[in-house]
Amino acid sequence: MNNFVSCMKENLYHTALCFRILRQYGYEISQEVFLCFTDDVGEFKTSAHLDAKPILQLLEASYLGMESECLLDTAHVFATENLSANHEIFSPVCPLHLSVEWFNVKKHIHVLEKENKTRSMLLQLGKLNFNMAQAQQQKDLKEIVRWWRNLGLSETLIFTRDRVVESFLWAVGVVSEPQHGSLRKWLTKVIMFILIIDDVYDIYGSMEELECFTHAVNRWNHTEIKQLPEAIRRCFFALYDTTNDMDLQIQQEKGWNSVLSYLKKGWADFCQALHVEAKWYHTGYTPRLWEYLDNGWISSSGPLLSLVVLFGVGQDITETIDILENNQEIIYYSSLIIRLCNDQGTSTAELERGDAPSSILCYMREANVTEQEARDHIRNIISNLWKKINGLCINGSPNLLQTLVKYIINIARVANFIYQNGDGFSVQDGDTRDQVLSCLIEPFPLI
Repeated sequence: MNNFVSCMKENLYHTALCFRILRQYGYEISQEVFLCFTDDVGEFKTSAHLDAKPILQLLEASYLGMESECLLDTAHVFATENLSANHEIFSPVCPLHLSVEWFNVKKHIHVLEKENKTRSMLLQLGKLNFNMAQAQQQKDLKEIVRWWRNLGLSETLIFTRDRVVESFLWAVGVVSEPQHGSLRKWLTKVIMFILIIDDVYDIYGSMEELECFTHAVNRWNHTEIKQLPEAIRRCFFALYDTTNDMDLQIQQEKGWNSVLSYLKKGWADFCQALHVEAKWYHTGYTPRLWEYLDNGWISSSGPLLSLVVLFGVGQDITETIDILENNQEIIYYSSLIIRLCNDQGTSTAELERGDAPSSILCYMREANVTEQEARDHIRNIISNLWKKINGLCINGSPNLLQTLVKYIINIARVANFIYQNGDGFSVQDGDTRDQVLSCLIEPFPLI
């Protein structure tokens, strides 16, 4: 470490870059490597010769901070203030550590082409690799669209969101490797049912119908839904059949015993959490923020998505269940990020519609603050959750980020993208549409 500090001294760019890469891959490196760039009172030194490049790298490095790392908090403030002063250089974008790696591939290749710092053969191979992965993803998407059309729910459930392509984009953001085609299809199906069931609880079912539906999912028994409207019955039967089919496919592809009990519990917990939120709405009750989040991390669908992801990428069932049980903190923090990012993107529209309370509304009423103050508070919570995840990854096993856990964290990264500029699911334009075109439709032209 002393040799590292010695060779990096007075070179902010290289220090920040090395710090970010080492922490990104789960290696412990102290924030103190930045001390040589601070003055006697702990503030970062300014210089007329300091350009934007090292400050940008310092900003990126600051997102790898853990709790109580005050020097990295100072670095974040310093970098943000200095870059914000030059609007030609800096515009607020998603930091690398919080962004979806696969969604950035094209941008990185275009930057390298523009800077002409990489040999053309390597760039061509990078483009070819992207096109090959995209071609496999397009095949997966065709199968998913065919499955969705054959399911016929869009004709019956006219109140719900038809977001099959956006759901598939989420799955690609979580796991982009060509060999994980089955997982992308399973994950897309689960996300589609999450959207449908969320709409059933939010805008369609009465409290009596929702209670019946919740009990049916909990008991995994279709005999309890006979009195429900056709749309809700169709939803349950489709969920029941799709989940059972998924379990059979997992057994056939991996040679595992049935995991249906885990899948059923995942859906039961999710529906129960939505049922709690429906009760709050129908009774006019606004919970305190902690109470909302105690239920909201489950209604975010994070635990359910994490379960499916681990079953998809895992090779050994015993090891996979062990990872699931021993990484509940990361699943919890990632799920909270999903919940809070969703609330940040959808809260204004929900406030106007009078939907169930969100974290923003809960805090507004609890602390008697404005919507903007509540949003700032929620952003601070999200920032602290990322610090908690960083701490678990860096202080845990050295290879933790290289194992299946990275895919769980990817779920939170996709949520950050989907909701960073509004509701990327309900509004079919903007960033989500552009990413669909770039990631799923348009290949690199090869010369």
